Amino acid sequence: MTQLFAIAAGGAVGAVLRYGMSSGITQWLGRGFPFGTLAVNVLGSLLMGLLYVLLIDRMNLSPEWRAALLIGLLGAFTTFSTFSMETLNLIEQGAMIKAGLNILLSVVLCLGATWIGVLAGRQL
Repeated sequence: MTQLFAIAAGGAVGAVLRYGMSSGITQWLGRGFPFGTLAVNVLGSLLMGLLYVLLIDRMNLSPEWRAALLIGLLGAFTTFSTFSMETLNLIEQGAMIKAGLNILLSVVLCLGATWIGVLAGRQL
């Protein structure tokens, strides 16, 4: 039960952080392309790789803290469902190049960011 509360608390923080970052980037760069969601997903992927190595391999952190950070915070911070909806909206608007670019950039950048995070975590 403690783990569930830890996940819920981490999720609340992650959701608020996602909203703030995504909204700020959208205000800065506009709504023509989902840059806010892309940035959140790339940063979340980088942090997932880094924290996974640090929290699982390097630190003796309690299961509650690991769940709060990896499942709760980063699970709520990254936005795959938002990515999916925004990509579908681009497709429905006939913006096939933007939709394809969003898919390609999201997959390549997020996988790359996760890999960099894992490498960085292993170097610490």
